[in-house]
Amino acid sequence: MTSGEEKRLAYLDAMGIQRWARRSQALPETSSASSVKGEAEDVDAGEPAAQGEVALLGWDELQARVASCTLCPLHKGRTQAVFGVGDHAARWMIIGEAPGADEDRQGEPFVGRAGKLLDAMLLAIGLKREQVYIANIVKCRPPNNRDPLPEEAAACAPYLQRQIALIQPKIILAVGRIAAHHLLKTDQSMGALRGQRFYYADTDIPIVTTYHPAYLLRSPKEKRKAWADLQFAHRIFSEATLGQ
Repeated sequence: MTSGEEKRLAYLDAMGIQRWARRSQALPETSSASSVKGEAEDVDAGEPAAQGEVALLGWDELQARVASCTLCPLHKGRTQAVFGVGDHAARWMIIGEAPGADEDRQGEPFVGRAGKLLDAMLLAIGLKREQVYIANIVKCRPPNNRDPLPEEAAACAPYLQRQIALIQPKIILAVGRIAAHHLLKTDQSMGALRGQRFYYADTDIPIVTTYHPAYLLRSPKEKRKAWADLQFAHRIFSEATLGQ
């Protein structure tokens, strides 16, 4: 067994997945590709103009804009905006819900226990954290870790759209219900969305959904489903990059 395979199996153990799961766990069936619009909903007067301006920004200007953003009330309670982290040329983009308390303090998405589990999930399919780009639907922590409100997500949407446009990832992994609902403009359950290939806005960037690591920490029995989602996403990515 190679050292790389030993490392992969170690990360599967960290996720609580039995080592034989990769050989015997069937991948979810790919539904016929559904094109799902990912455009931001209209927001209050003045914000569409901001959206047009954001679409022209480079990385440094975009991060500065997010750091000083006051478009929704969430800015009043933040320690700092959580812009995103990772490789600006990443082929995988991971999109979650919103910063929590740890993320608000450190200024980086997916830290703490949920972040460690996400790292293990990525390593299980051969990806290091620094090889992907990680962002959230909203950039400021909602009070008491509540779900972001639709108007808060809409205010932040131009920032996320610009991040996606700058990176041009080969695949987006929507992590958790809120991220999936926002990107796919749906209210279907995670059970209904899993195992399907969607597309971001009017692009050919595939979107695959899976459970949020924080949910998996509370419901460890669902880790096997998350592993199947990762396998499915990796297969979609391989198809998207075939011959490149």
